[in-house]
Amino acid sequence: MMNSPGAAIHARGLTAVRGTRTVLRGLDFSVEPGRITGLLGPSGCGKSTLMRAVVGTQAKVTGTLDVLGRPAGDASLRTRIGYVTQDPSVYDDLTVRQNLEYFAAVLLPGRRHRAARAEAVTRAIGDVDLTSHADALAGNLSGGQRSRASLAVALLGTPELLVLDEPTVGLDPVLRRDLWELFHRIAADRGATLLISSHVMDEAERCHRLLLMREGEILADDTPEALRRRNDTATVEQAFLHLVDTAAALTAPAHPQDQR
Repeated sequence: MMNSPGAAIHARGLTAVRGTRTVLRGLDFSVEPGRITGLLGPSGCGKSTLMRAVVGTQAKVTGTLDVLGRPAGDASLRTRIGYVTQDPSVYDDLTVRQNLEYFAAVLLPGRRHRAARAEAVTRAIGDVDLTSHADALAGNLSGGQRSRASLAVALLGTPELLVLDEPTVGLDPVLRRDLWELFHRIAADRGATLLISSHVMDEAERCHRLLLMREGEILADDTPEALRRRNDTATVEQAFLHLVDTAAALTAPAHPQDQR
């Protein structure tokens, strides 16, 4: 798989407004192709809004946002991006295999693609370790299994960019480990770019690069090792907390009377 030249995602002055609230505040960043970039921060900091902007489903977005060399939301990107939301995107009354066959038919319509669809379905089910549950109704799966079925749907077209919104939430440690091993294989073997959000800081250590967010802004854009070294901390979580405290100190009122 070939990635677009340059950055897989490139944003300048990216701003998003929801109602009266500015959710993203003039973000400037780039995401390297063929790498895993972690988007980390507490719940409500703007991670999901940023991901929706990247896949072109977020309204009221201004600034520049290019994805795989095209403006975000461009029709040509639909088959090049795999997107997994926090809510499972499979039909409860279909089996895992039937769900994937349905979505594969959307991606690869026509009789001449029948063999390719079958191959893609089998591969995606195996990728997420659901082969033994391929004929189970999605509605009867556990929460973690449903999340993996949604991930399988996103993997069907061997996308160049995978955008995964908290894909490991609710999974046990073994499944979390297995999924991260899969993410690294996808990046290494297929050359895909992955943008993965989480509020679990220990997952930061598994990423090639990190975007740390707080209150709609990016506090840091660096590798885990560089963040630890620059902030003189043992973990990325400690580095993040240090950055939060530093930002709070810089914005705090200079005098007690200023708080009135």
